[in-house]
Amino acid sequence: MDTEAILKKLTLEEKCALLVGATAFGTREIKHAEVPSLVFSDGPHGLRRQAEGANHLGIGGSLPATCFPTAVTLADTWDTGLVEEVGEALGEEAAVEDVNVLLGPGICIKRSPLGGRDFEYYSEDPYLAGKMAAAYVRGVQSKGVGACVKHFAANSQETRRQASDSILDERTLREIYLAAFEIVVKEAAPKAVMSSYNRVNGVYANENTHLLQDILYGEWGYKGAVVTDWGGSNDHVAGVAAGSHFEMPAPGLDSTRELIAAVKDGKISQDLLDRRVSEALELILSTHDATANAASSFDEEGHHAVAERAAAAGIVLLKNEKAGEKPLLPLAPKTKVALIGDFAKEPRYQGAGSSLVNPTKLETLLECIQDSGLDFVGYEPGFERSGEKNAERAQAAVALAERADVVLLCLGLPESEESEGMDRTSFELPANQVALMKQLSSVNSNICCLLSSGGAVATDWADEVPALLYLGLGGQAGARAALEVLTGAQNPSGKLAETWPKALADTPCDGIFPSDDADAQYREGIYVGYRYYETAKVPVAFPFGYGLSYTTFAYSNLSVHVKQSDVKAGKLPTATVTFDLKNTGTRAGAEVAEVYISKPKARIFRPAEELKGFAKVALEPGEKKTVTIELDERAFRYFNVATGAWEVEGGNYEVKVGGSSEHQALKAVVLLADTHAPDPYMGRNIPEYRTGAVHGIAKEEFEELLGRRLPEPRVTLDRNTCFRDLNHGRSPIFWIVWLVLQHLVKKGAKEGRPNLNVLFIYNMPLRALAKNAGQFVSMGLVDALVREIQGWGLCGLVPAAIVQIFAGDFFLLVWFLWFFAPLAYELIKNLVLNARGEKLLAAQDRN
Repeated sequence: MDTEAILKKLTLEEKCALLVGATAFGTREIKHAEVPSLVFSDGPHGLRRQAEGANHLGIGGSLPATCFPTAVTLADTWDTGLVEEVGEALGEEAAVEDVNVLLGPGICIKRSPLGGRDFEYYSEDPYLAGKMAAAYVRGVQSKGVGACVKHFAANSQETRRQASDSILDERTLREIYLAAFEIVVKEAAPKAVMSSYNRVNGVYANENTHLLQDILYGEWGYKGAVVTDWGGSNDHVAGVAAGSHFEMPAPGLDSTRELIAAVKDGKISQDLLDRRVSEALELILSTHDATANAASSFDEEGHHAVAERAAAAGIVLLKNEKAGEKPLLPLAPKTKVALIGDFAKEPRYQGAGSSLVNPTKLETLLECIQDSGLDFVGYEPGFERSGEKNAERAQAAVALAERADVVLLCLGLPESEESEGMDRTSFELPANQVALMKQLSSVNSNICCLLSSGGAVATDWADEVPALLYLGLGGQAGARAALEVLTGAQNPSGKLAETWPKALADTPCDGIFPSDDADAQYREGIYVGYRYYETAKVPVAFPFGYGLSYTTFAYSNLSVHVKQSDVKAGKLPTATVTFDLKNTGTRAGAEVAEVYISKPKARIFRPAEELKGFAKVALEPGEKKTVTIELDERAFRYFNVATGAWEVEGGNYEVKVGGSSEHQALKAVVLLADTHAPDPYMGRNIPEYRTGAVHGIAKEEFEELLGRRLPEPRVTLDRNTCFRDLNHGRSPIFWIVWLVLQHLVKKGAKEGRPNLNVLFIYNMPLRALAKNAGQFVSMGLVDALVREIQGWGLCGLVPAAIVQIFAGDFFLLVWFLWFFAPLAYELIKNLVLNARGEKLLAAQDRN
């Protein structure tokens, strides 16, 4: 049945009810119109399909599924074909588990190493993130289910994530934070896009017409649906008007009633409502056959093998110095090795939060090393995962290290450091781990550190070890993959998808990330990651695109052909880059060849260079291949805020090819025509933006870039007041609530075990109560709470005092009745209205 036929069968109430979640992860089924329920599920690196009756905060209680490497490790593969294969496996598992839409991939840009969900995102670079996401989406959707790209847009921090306002200039928004979404929308046509929690320049993303109507649907020609992040809707009617479809998770029928009233009052036209419902039905119907006709199971061993290949390809060899006459790695058979570190027995293989996967099986280094061909002399945990000192463990590890030729030392960030709902508080590894490494190096200099983390960490300690292998978060098969690389069965070919700075103070947004205020100011502008370090000439520990190999490669014979005629035709120029790549070593291996574009002496300020193409090339020893990389119309453009369009500055451009952002072997110069756009920064006092020295940039210069004044710091007492700000209210009751939350947050941080549910509530605005628990909480009840926080409850002190004088000890009783009466009224009213609404919908469905 087509959508037009279904629309004719639906009542106004059914149409509006279809656009809100009926359960934590599902939409409403309408049987008489043959509309099945649409089922969503986390997560990006493995299915988090929860059992019946679970809520969206029930993290961990999910059905077994393959836990693939997280996005940080998939991105380090730089292998779109492999990522597409991972997507195919994910799509197959989704269909088997009756999931229509997989909530992934996440492609938010990594502004800072402190981002709590950096493990769940691909890169600091939008081109790489977009290409990886497009491959993932193609793979998932090849199985008939949908992928949901998230979080749209400018969503970079977890602190205050549901009510933070991301303030940035239009050029930065377009070139950095929307570019990856543009690539995936145009190249892979995802069936769904998830709007982010935050505001973007003052307007919530889910109701932001500039983001949704002007750009997503208008400029990019998007054909899919938009779903809110869970609890992320602010105003459902405004969201539907702007282009959003599904409000999730299960807000009850309060939002449905609001939408019905908006249509009846003419705020939303019947035609617009029908268009949104038709678009929603397209997603529901287009994914139904895949789940309805899916197999009853998937090949667990086959998917585990895919996970292992992806984990191995994403491992990055950061350091490999000589131990005697040759590099420490790869390890020869029968090498006498000691395995040290708590992560060897209990691996860090994924992050925490909504992406947490219950793996079908989990391999550990301690288990896998038994059949690795190495001479295993023993294991010691060495340190406490919590960070506490343990002299006995350290001494036992030192004694073991003395018996081995090589120490495999497993270091990493504990689970409590990387999670949805919180940002990292430190750039350093736990001090007890670094101290253990120093103790071990005093008795055995042949140490290979195996580092597990979802992002960059400080590596000032790495000078004391000859080998450093970055495992990222390798999923359930990461241990076997690590041993394959250690022993040389797999040649390391991963490259960093983000820069590793020397210190947090070197990062461009140091001091302003994460923002604890209502506004998150993106003062660094377009200078994110390597764009900043290269332009401002800031030394780094490991550059973007960096990764060593057990073999060597040589680049030669670069040629670049630019299609200049495109400019005259009103299109932006493209180019074809061709060069030769040869494996000059003795081992088979794969090299990631990276293409960067730079504009010397640019009139319009820009980064020193930008990634615009790459290819992963596998070569046998001595083999040479001619590599061709196509540069699309995004290669040379910049966004001009004066014309509101993409423009090209004429003149000479450098096309550089090599193995990282710092090391290019080849360079060619090409001449491009100008699109004759005016200088958008003429007359603006922005000297630091012109040089890239944006660390610690002043408020006044940021305002010059924005072209407007920044909003004054504020804490509002309304529906969007966060629980963390209740101390600013005038309600003694909510002061107590704030004190309890403060205590729980500080307790979790002190113990190293933050409670994610507490953090979710702590950063949650009041209106999210209705969006997450709409069966009980309406916006009317939220408004009653707001009145209490604003001090309405204190007004009850006067009648309570009068009663106290004339009727005895009833002061507290009257005051509490004054507080609870409106809440009870709103609660009962909402329950009654929901019951009536469900009864009406059930009756309409029967008819």
